[in-house]
Amino acid sequence: MKTTLIFAAVLTAAVAVSGAASAQKTEEVGQNPYGGLHWSVAAPEGASWALQCQFAPVTVRGIHMNRINHTGTGRMAGRLPGDNGSCRLTKTGGEGGVGVAIVKNGAATAAGTNDPAKPAVINVF
Repeated sequence: MKTTLIFAAVLTAAVAVSGAASAQKTEEVGQNPYGGLHWSVAAPEGASWALQCQFAPVTVRGIHMNRINHTGTGRMAGRLPGDNGSCRLTKTGGEGGVGVAIVKNGAATAAGTNDPAKPAVINVF
């Protein structure tokens, strides 16, 4: 499985240049960057998928970020850095459907899809 982080450095630089840097506040999450909401992807028949989750900007060891991307097949789980977020799961191939869930305050919010053209989307705020 491939895991990549997309950093918001370009966005932060653009905001700073526009003079709105004071409006762009990031939270330093330090040594526990993924201590927030739990997320889980399931693809019980082995379908491949791409997950993109966005969240309020945070700083992890000096690096500004506001999203994570994961790709894979089958099951994968992790945590977001905070208590709010939005995830979009797209089926990229294989048999069967894919689903994503986010847990906040003990309650799961879930969505799924069988159609690569219609991603499953969850917003938890």
